[in-house]
Amino acid sequence: MPGTEDGEVIGPRTFHHGDFPSAKVLEAKAGRTVSVCIPARDEGSTVGSVVRAVVQPFLASAGGNGLVDEVIVLDDGSTDDTAEQAADAGARVVRGVEAEGGKGQAMAAALAASRGDVVVFLDADVANTTPAFVTGMLGPLLFFDDVALVKGFYTRPLHDDPTGGGRVTELVARPVLELLFPELYVVRQPLAGETAAHRWVFEKVGFADGYGVELGLLIDTAQLLGPAVLAQVDLGVRIHRNRPLHELRPQATDVLRAALSRAPR
Repeated sequence: MPGTEDGEVIGPRTFHHGDFPSAKVLEAKAGRTVSVCIPARDEGSTVGSVVRAVVQPFLASAGGNGLVDEVIVLDDGSTDDTAEQAADAGARVVRGVEAEGGKGQAMAAALAASRGDVVVFLDADVANTTPAFVTGMLGPLLFFDDVALVKGFYTRPLHDDPTGGGRVTELVARPVLELLFPELYVVRQPLAGETAAHRWVFEKVGFADGYGVELGLLIDTAQLLGPAVLAQVDLGVRIHRNRPLHELRPQATDVLRAALSRAPR
């Protein structure tokens, strides 16, 4: 639990996905609508399983319990069968155009295409997405009126090691938060693609371009509304492909740029 002052939480709160059973989350939904958005580019090998983990248990039209009202895959200029795999799994596919804005622009386009009062973003390249990713992310938003933004965190294997993934997170994102935004250092996965918020939060804060989008959302929300509106949820183990080091430099640059542009002067 983050630090407190006179009993008041002054930093992000931490939960486990098991704290939010599906039936309880559905009850807490209380008439609100929920969109799950999955930005994707050339993720045909995994996007179908990510979509099915949401559609089958939660989408009423597919026989689910109605927790989720729509599942959108924003196909951001894919050249493979991402769109076909997503549609076959039950998502509504929205075609984006690959452009300078990268992931940030794709997330903005997905939000614009969605209708939910609460919006959950999931990454399309995760090989082991489970329904708990959705209930875990929704739980703090639906149970607590003072939570505005939720980030997932998890253990990330690297090749044959059970840990060691998330190199940009550990070598760039968390150190820069520790130095420039110490109130956010307790956030375990500031770059997590598993992100959820009330629609008005995303609309008010906006999306940075490129790979800086996740860190930008975190810092901007904390600066606008205070770090106490943030929560993070342990999603267990998250498995996805690990990129070679030379492919991580553009991501690290975007993350550092997002942090430095928001740093106190």
